[in-house]
Amino acid sequence: MPAIDYHAVAPELILSGALIAVLCVDLFLPEKRKAWNSTLTALGVLGALGALFTLVGERRTTFGGMFVLDSFSLLFKFLFLAVAVVVVLMSADYLNDSLRSSQGEFYFLLLSSFLGAMLMASARDLLMLFVALEMVSVPAFLLAGFRKTDPRSTEAALKFFLIGVLSSAVMLFGMSLIYGVAQSTNLAEIGAALKARGDDPLVTASIMLILAGFGFKVSAVPFHFWAPDTYEGAPVPVAAFLSVASKAAGFAGLLQVAFLAFGGQTTAWGPGLAILSVATMTIGNVVALTQTNIVRLLAYSSIAHAGYMLMPLGVVAGQGAAIQRQAFAASLTYILVYSFMNLGAFAVVVAVGRKRPWNLISDYEGLSEREPGLALAMLFFLLSLAGIPPLAGFWAKFLVFGAAIDSGTAWLAAVMVLNSVVGLYYYLSVGAKMYLRPAEDPSPIGVPVPLVVAIAVALIVVVAVGVFPDFFNHFAPGATLIAL
Repeated sequence: MPAIDYHAVAPELILSGALIAVLCVDLFLPEKRKAWNSTLTALGVLGALGALFTLVGERRTTFGGMFVLDSFSLLFKFLFLAVAVVVVLMSADYLNDSLRSSQGEFYFLLLSSFLGAMLMASARDLLMLFVALEMVSVPAFLLAGFRKTDPRSTEAALKFFLIGVLSSAVMLFGMSLIYGVAQSTNLAEIGAALKARGDDPLVTASIMLILAGFGFKVSAVPFHFWAPDTYEGAPVPVAAFLSVASKAAGFAGLLQVAFLAFGGQTTAWGPGLAILSVATMTIGNVVALTQTNIVRLLAYSSIAHAGYMLMPLGVVAGQGAAIQRQAFAASLTYILVYSFMNLGAFAVVVAVGRKRPWNLISDYEGLSEREPGLALAMLFFLLSLAGIPPLAGFWAKFLVFGAAIDSGTAWLAAVMVLNSVVGLYYYLSVGAKMYLRPAEDPSPIGVPVPLVVAIAVALIVVVAVGVFPDFFNHFAPGATLIAL
């Protein structure tokens, strides 16, 4: 048994300690002190973040090569922990209002899922990859149904669970076939074995099965059916978590599998992902036009953005290393930018939902009169999601667009532009309600301090990256996998 590099896994160990501490401490907390769980959770996340800073610039390998710490994994881990801080801030007031007695279980499950996401970023082996995916998904099944007295929440959890189990079975079957072909579960060794094998229908079928499993995790069409109902039925902070951290974890795994294990088979999976990208962004945007619930609108928006993130992967078929690096960096940057602008939008939904819990789009009429700061923040997040300069979302779409043009697939770039115009319409329709419609109830909402901090953090990132787009150039293109 090889020695374990405890420094390399220090952030995961601290997060593990935090979730165990939350579970144990909660047993002894009286009802009126349950809010302490959020503080303990935040301290655990900040502790893991501190440990992660000590690993910057390092490259470490442990668990026999199954766990690798490099620039790619560090980038995603920083993202996951930053998202965890914002989700905890969003959850604190929400749980105090409606789920006070269940806070210990909630934060335990939330930390467990984030621990799976952290492991996903460093997984370089099919076994660890699958275990990490299940660690992200299984607690999320329970979190989606956390409002036990609400039938919509129960329905959300059941749909999420059934489709999630099916996708895991499909993925595992594909992984077993790949193991049979490559005789290894290590991603780099699989990549070398498949490159030597050349074109093989069995390999192509195995790749398609694995990618179908990841398609569910990132809510790509046609594996997206669970997302709108699950987001609507789940507690809003959980919907935010699913739309950001869970999706980012899925993409972290997908990028590793695609470029490390299947890097020599781009002609087998590239065109398929291009078609998947077009279907995902088109269906997500078109169906979003008909929504009357803000959470469902953001759910379909999230599906559309999954299509934008997949688009760079669809242009790599038969391309050289330079284009593959460009596509990789474009997809990675889009994931990072999307996480904060979508998280900020959901934080505003949590704030408005304190007075209007049904989360209808009509609830945002006259928001600029009731809460000018909240309305302005929501407008910035929506415009960034639409890709309007000089906000961060514009530069994310610009990089994806550039990857499509440089690879010679201009038709994909044209489809993306058309979809962005459709998205702009429904984002601006929400903005018009906030600024051009009178408020039925002019009384202020009153936003708690933790929510203000959560919204401010997301807003600062969205605006700062938009004004200083070179921010990501320091690490995003460099966070490439070894095989590229």
